Amino acid sequence: MPDSPGSTHTHETYDRLITLLDTSSLAYELIDHEPEGTTEAVSALRGHPVSEAAKCIVLRVKLDRKTTRHVLAVVPGDRRVDLDAVRALYAARYAGFSDAATAERLARAVPGTVLPFSFDPDLELVADPDVVAQPRLYFNAARLDRSLVISGEDYARVAGPRVERIASPAPEQAISGGSRDRSG
Repeated sequence: MPDSPGSTHTHETYDRLITLLDTSSLAYELIDHEPEGTTEAVSALRGHPVSEAAKCIVLRVKLDRKTTRHVLAVVPGDRRVDLDAVRALYAARYAGFSDAATAERLARAVPGTVLPFSFDPDLELVADPDVVAQPRLYFNAARLDRSLVISGEDYARVAGPRVERIASPAPEQAISGGSRDRSG
């Protein structure tokens, strides 16, 4: 791998995604926009509610002292990954965010461009049921300047995530009923 894999990963991962979608014969739409990697800002550029975005986080899950797994958690853009739910799902001792280098290597993408797909056998894909239930699911397409939209149903069919409740409500939703969406 090159010393600065960002651009190499971006092109390879983007090409692999488009090939997968084209060979899967599903409808998708590409959206070009200003470069942006934060969920709330890119949702505004794309013109949709933050809840329709896929927020993708690489996690490190320690099953025991010697066994660590990596999980790509996909939750709605206005929600947070519930680390306690992930820990319980794996009966693990610990669940937390992966370090940036490991996340980039496993996701084959730089921060802000991580796909809700795993192209690495060492990265297990887990999606919240509210993600696969979206009629229109938006995410950066392994690039900061291009996004993709597909149905949650098609996403589940093609990506094949383990579907488990791993998202918790954002604090603003729990308190104010969701009048303001914020990514976390």
